[in-house]
Amino acid sequence: MTVPPPIVAPSILAADFAHLAEEVRAVEDAADWLHVDVMDNHFVPNLTIGLPVVQSLRAVTALPFDVHLMIEDPRRWAPGYADAGAYNVTFHAEASDDPVALAKDLRSAGAKAGLAIDRDTPIEPYLDLLPSFDTLLIMTIKAGFGGQRFIPQLLDKVRAARRHVDAGHLELRIEVDGGIAADTIEQAAAAGADAFVAGTAVYGAADPAEAVRHLRGLAERAAPGA
Repeated sequence: MTVPPPIVAPSILAADFAHLAEEVRAVEDAADWLHVDVMDNHFVPNLTIGLPVVQSLRAVTALPFDVHLMIEDPRRWAPGYADAGAYNVTFHAEASDDPVALAKDLRSAGAKAGLAIDRDTPIEPYLDLLPSFDTLLIMTIKAGFGGQRFIPQLLDKVRAARRHVDAGHLELRIEVDGGIAADTIEQAAAAGADAFVAGTAVYGAADPAEAVRHLRGLAERAAPGA
C-alpha cells in the first residue's frame, strides 16, 4: 500500500462566518487546502455559502480551495467554481448522471476533479470511474451538516478505494470528510486515506494552526508503511 504525504483541509463550515477572512488567515501557514462546503438546501437539507463567497475569499489567501459541492445539478454550477480559482472541485456521485463528463469539464476549466460518495452509497459502482478523477471524497458521516459523529464502519469504503487505487497505480487523493479529529484521524489514515477534512477539530481549537499541525502529525504516524 502506497500513500502520499497527508493533506489536512480545514473546513470553513466550522469557522466564524462574520470573520471569514481572518479565520482563513488563521490556518494559512499550516493548512494544505481550505475546504469549502457548498450546500443548496435541495441535495442536502442545509444552506451554506456559494460562488460569491469563494470569489471573495480567493482574493485574501493563497491556500488551494477544495470545494465540496453538495448540490443538485452540479454540471450547471461546478465549472464556475473552477473559473473562480478553485484548486479542486468535488461533486456528488448521487447528484450526477454523467460524472466522467463533468470531470472532463472541470479539468478543462483548470481545476482538479473530485467525486464524492455519501454515507449510504456503495463505492463499488464508481471504482472503475476513478481514472477520470483526481480526488475521491468518502463521507464518514451523512452529508449535509457539520459536527456529526464519525462512523468508523465507513472506512471499509476507504480500504476498498485504496486497494483499487494501488492496484491500478492511480494518482488519486482519497479524502475523508466527517467527524475527523485527533481521536479519529489515525483510523482513517491507517485505512488508506491521505486527505482529511477537519472542521470543529480545527476551528474549535484555541490555536487552529497548531490543531492542523497536530492532526497532520497523527496522520503521518498512522499511515501504512510509516
